[in-house]
Amino acid sequence: MQERERMSQKPNIVQVLVDDMGYGDFGVFSEGRTSTPVLDGLIDEGVCLTQHYSGSPICAPARAALLTGRYPHRTGAIETRELRGLCNMALRETTIADLLQRAGYATGLVGKWHNGCIGRKFHPNARGFDEFAGFRSGWQDYWEWTLDRNGSHEKSDGRYLTDVFTEEAVQFIRRHKDRPFFLHLAYNAPHTPLQAPEDEIKPFAETGKYCRGVSTIYAMVRRIDRGMERVLDVLKQLGLEDNTIVMYTSDNGPQFGGKGENSTVRFNCNFNGAKGNVYEGGIRVPMILRWPEGLDGGRRLDDMVHFCDWLPTLLAAVGMEVPQELKIDGENILPVLRGEGGCVPTKRFWQWNRYQPVVTSNAAMRDGDWKLVRPVIREASWTDPEEQKLDTAFRDEPWRDFDPITGPFPARELPNPSPPQLFNIANDPEEQCDLADEDPDRARRMLRELETWFEEVEAERAEIDIWPEGFNDYNE
Repeated sequence: MQERERMSQKPNIVQVLVDDMGYGDFGVFSEGRTSTPVLDGLIDEGVCLTQHYSGSPICAPARAALLTGRYPHRTGAIETRELRGLCNMALRETTIADLLQRAGYATGLVGKWHNGCIGRKFHPNARGFDEFAGFRSGWQDYWEWTLDRNGSHEKSDGRYLTDVFTEEAVQFIRRHKDRPFFLHLAYNAPHTPLQAPEDEIKPFAETGKYCRGVSTIYAMVRRIDRGMERVLDVLKQLGLEDNTIVMYTSDNGPQFGGKGENSTVRFNCNFNGAKGNVYEGGIRVPMILRWPEGLDGGRRLDDMVHFCDWLPTLLAAVGMEVPQELKIDGENILPVLRGEGGCVPTKRFWQWNRYQPVVTSNAAMRDGDWKLVRPVIREASWTDPEEQKLDTAFRDEPWRDFDPITGPFPARELPNPSPPQLFNIANDPEEQCDLADEDPDRARRMLRELETWFEEVEAERAEIDIWPEGFNDYNE
């Protein structure tokens, strides 16, 4: 009885991870362009982080960093290619769901996974999640979807997918209201394909200010906001509001692309870059945190915080320590969130390209206010269209047995890289003034540190077998 009472006092966690949403997609940050009254209210009630960074400018690696507290390269999840297994989070990795599950939490994942798309041992149910209702690939159609429910597949019933995920989240909370729970709610909006109910699109399109693509994205975000209203309401109805940690963030910055009416280029607080690159627009993402019993609300935190920090921080919030055998890159920032002093790490690293990572392309380091960037080499971002077709076939028919793609990566030739760039983010958050020529010593030192980090994480990744023997066996 005492153990049950003690467990009931542990905070619940609702970790909301949306897809390709930037600061500029919030009403409060968009100068009135968008409509997110629920999320804006959550900002007023909680702690809003203004220098919060994803683990990667692209989906799968970012998710692996959030779940493990480790840089993506260490986990093996370096890419989005699905049948290549480059999105696989290595089986040796321990997720926060694993740790909370062992501590007696009910654990559930609703929505997008993308950290191991084929193979039973890469399924969310084998990675710490008692329950899974979502999809394992990088995206799904919002109307003609296929839902994976704990390994069984269900075809679309005509509902809009964001609404489906909201309902699944609400029902998970209701089922587990009498015990501590961890819900990872991974909305895939506003990721492409650009689809939303017409009644949501119409108010934005009728203003004449936005093209069809941007109007649809704002409608997709509005639908998330309505979903969050339901999630927050059920917590309140069940008396769980005060002792539930609600956190809301995005896997990376907004995706910019398309032309004319299909353009997705939109306001993002004037940050440079977007999804796919390591400028601020690609890796600096919103984070709202509300926990009435554990954190004073109505505050802004300007410290630099990284996805890797959330595993140790959430464990500390529930009274747990990181197991000694885990080599994590994050730090417990709970004292900082509470305003009790302490500090956050001052150095952070990022790198991403297709197939085999190369440090000379799309890599960055923050050292306090300073940021070094190695610009994108376009050829390093190329992906084989035939492999992409196979990935699309898998997304459309995930119930089929697909063989992994193995063998050498496609051949490519990379030109010489552009010179590194140096920015002072405190003075120049929009990254408009390259100071590398003015401060060459700092640029050289930071470049050496970036290269040293890259060698370390790549050496650890080299030990991973992407497709280990038995990866498709049922877990015992």
